[in-house]
Amino acid sequence: MAKKLRTRKHKVVLNRSAGGDAGITFLLVLLGAIMFLPMVYVVMQSLKPLDELFMFPPRFYVMNPTFRNFKDLFSLMNTSWVPFSRYIFNTVFVSVAGTAGNLLFSSLAAYAMAKIKFPGAKFMFETVRTSLMFHATVTAICSFIVMSALGWVDTYWARIVPACCTSLGLYLMKQFMETNVTDAVLESARLDGSTEFKTFWVIAMPMVKPAWLTLIVYSFQGLWNSGASIYIQSEELKSFNYAIQQIVAGGIRRSGASAASTVIMMLVPITVFVITQSNIIETMGSSGMKD
Repeated sequence: MAKKLRTRKHKVVLNRSAGGDAGITFLLVLLGAIMFLPMVYVVMQSLKPLDELFMFPPRFYVMNPTFRNFKDLFSLMNTSWVPFSRYIFNTVFVSVAGTAGNLLFSSLAAYAMAKIKFPGAKFMFETVRTSLMFHATVTAICSFIVMSALGWVDTYWARIVPACCTSLGLYLMKQFMETNVTDAVLESARLDGSTEFKTFWVIAMPMVKPAWLTLIVYSFQGLWNSGASIYIQSEELKSFNYAIQQIVAGGIRRSGASAASTVIMMLVPITVFVITQSNIIETMGSSGMKD
């Protein structure tokens, strides 16, 4: 006698017992709570008055919540001789432009390396993979010399252009395109008269949606949280994170403002991650394809 399949909302699910489902659900809720606790603690810290911030032993929860820390932070912002709207604009502009450029150029280069045969492709990819071993600090002097020769020091280009050409972005996109984009689909599009760029944009990019959504999260988060830059000297071009760090570096009396600034700095990346994560999970579950 054939075993009856379990269904939920008219869909076949794994044939587990109810106890197994409950155990897995409990484990996932427990792990989610552990991962969520640090963010809750940061918010609690931002709502604590100074006497609770320096209480020993420290307490996780806040006894007398107050928004005084946020008020102090915004008061300090208003005393800056450069309008804080300028710092915010710099960070938003660089983050959006750098992320968009990284997505576009990394995807184009990855498509060429993965799906177009040309001499030196393997050597170029090995060079990119080797560059992943070097931290940006190691190449800082060489990068500064290049930026200085191009006349990009103390301009937006000095922060945007390096962000548009990252080894990690190219490596991630190339690996996904080799695995998820089939040659048969691309060849069918070419036979139908599609141009190479149209094939890339309309056929290949939707098939690697999890990869470029992940790249957006990593790229945007890195640019948003970037502080001081060796290429920028003008105060009008510096980032929001740098301005916040300078404000809260005034000693113990600004500890409350520092806790409030941490909440503000993590709010935007978390929002981007939450929005993108839902798309990644949905795409991961429905992106299977066979020749």
